[in-house]
Amino acid sequence: MYSELLWIFTQLPDDYIVLDTETTGLPDENGPPDIVTLGITVVRHRDIAASVEFKTRPQKSISSEAQSIHGISNEQAAGFDSFDSQWNQIVEYLQDQLIIIHNASFDWPILLDHVARYDLSMPSVQGVFCSQKATIPWAQATDFPCSHRGPSLDSLTKALEVEDLRAKIGGAHGAAIDSQQTALVVEAIRDQESVSELSD
Repeated sequence: MYSELLWIFTQLPDDYIVLDTETTGLPDENGPPDIVTLGITVVRHRDIAASVEFKTRPQKSISSEAQSIHGISNEQAAGFDSFDSQWNQIVEYLQDQLIIIHNASFDWPILLDHVARYDLSMPSVQGVFCSQKATIPWAQATDFPCSHRGPSLDSLTKALEVEDLRAKIGGAHGAAIDSQQTALVVEAIRDQESVSELSD
């Protein structure tokens, strides 16, 4: 029921990347937060082919709230390499790809802010698809738990009965593992049998 509201997922290509970040906190009066880790999962032929995490040294202090989510302290982050020193490696994953992000309105502007801040060049990409916002019409029609951003990754993981990767590491968030989790959820949604089960 209402699976037609998830039709856009069936139009996604079989090859794409998923991007996720863990940051120093939330945007505030001083601008966007800094990236602490950036995770990228490569999907080829609808299967996870690779996953990588870049640990980047932030210029801003990590808030206590952010530390409680991803478990990275300011002392640990001080030993990471700078964002700009790793950009060429990151670009290799982004170049000419469709980028899927769960909550793209948060992660993507932060990435663009770093590119501008360090005077770097953004590669050409096919586009950015927000897997969270794309599920809002379906969630609203089915009374599925949904904030203004869309259903959470955790709620979709549970509803779709997708393997919970976070549970294996005590529930902690991480950029690489969250990007993998998003890939699993996206592919489950693309499976029309799963969509029908979810919508019932």
